[in-house]
Amino acid sequence: MTPLSPNSVLGIVGGGQLGRMSAIAAARLGFRAHILTSQADGPAAQVAHAVTVGAYDDHDALRRFANAVDVVTFEFENISADGLDLLSSLRPVHPSGRILRISQDRIAEKTFLQDAGIPIAPFHLVENEADLQVAATRLGYPFILKTTRLGYDGKGQARIHAPEDLSAAFSRLAPHPLVAEGMVDFACEVSVMVARNATGGTVTFDTTENRHRNGILDLSLAPARISDGLAQRARELAGEIARALDLTGIMGVEMFVDRDGDLLVNEIAPRPHNSGHWTMNACPVDQFEMHVRAVTGLPLPPATRHSDAVMKNLIGPDDMALWPRIMAAPGLLAHHYGKAEARPGRKMGHVNVLFPYGGLPGEFGVEAALGPLATPADGADGD
Repeated sequence: MTPLSPNSVLGIVGGGQLGRMSAIAAARLGFRAHILTSQADGPAAQVAHAVTVGAYDDHDALRRFANAVDVVTFEFENISADGLDLLSSLRPVHPSGRILRISQDRIAEKTFLQDAGIPIAPFHLVENEADLQVAATRLGYPFILKTTRLGYDGKGQARIHAPEDLSAAFSRLAPHPLVAEGMVDFACEVSVMVARNATGGTVTFDTTENRHRNGILDLSLAPARISDGLAQRARELAGEIARALDLTGIMGVEMFVDRDGDLLVNEIAPRPHNSGHWTMNACPVDQFEMHVRAVTGLPLPPATRHSDAVMKNLIGPDDMALWPRIMAAPGLLAHHYGKAEARPGRKMGHVNVLFPYGGLPGEFGVEAALGPLATPADGADGD
């Protein structure tokens, strides 16, 4: 792949915060960002060179967008795979529509990982209530029932504790089919951001420990507090998945560390990822620049870290009410997404806190460093 020259146009499908931060990274590298979005004043549109407003399956909008850009990427998975196929017929698209289709469907994703020899939790396809009974027998209680598409941040799923939960959960979750997943007795959740270019060059950022609250990522700690060997194995697994997918771009790979110290891959996200936001202040080249480099054909530098870091999401009106205090607090490196309405559960921004390399503190040190955002029960919810 011949590297794109400065002032080339990177087309980004999707207008959210990941597109916003990708557009800013593209500008640093001399590229112009053109956003395809359904919202004219969304987070990405506010910082882009140009915007095409239209639905992700609107062929006329897709053609106008393609004719104005040199290469196409996307910032979230809930877009039209058929629309991406149309774009692929007009411009290079990275990551590919094949990868998007795999990541959009939990059954396709788990089947791909299983066939690639990647360790995953047991799962069962649920097309009807009889399948659900079989899944309960095979997986045992409790287990998780999820939609196969469109679920994120804890949405589209139910925890099944007993037989009396089955029918109501099957009726409530839609569309069908669903997927039943065995519960993992996990010690922690980790993730790895892996970037790969069209010639196969691959880099991985340090393994990150993630903590959730109410089903939404709350904190990421870099590096993860696991053994060096396990952290290295997590990076190796991410690289294996990237090669098996023939990825061009960046991808987040979420994993569980179970109580036996084994890794199980949970999900893949072929785009920049919330758990990689710490790289924006703790690395010479962050996940967004690495993604832009990969899809535009530029060299991939080492994914090194100069500092330890904690990333804290800013969620909804409660966190945003603290914005004046966040701005005044030393050490809180704030990133605002430009969203006008702070709805409950909505990601409005994040802050990063840096520590000397190798100096990530313990729980009380992390809490103290977060200042007005400190919550003593951080990480209590592992959903």
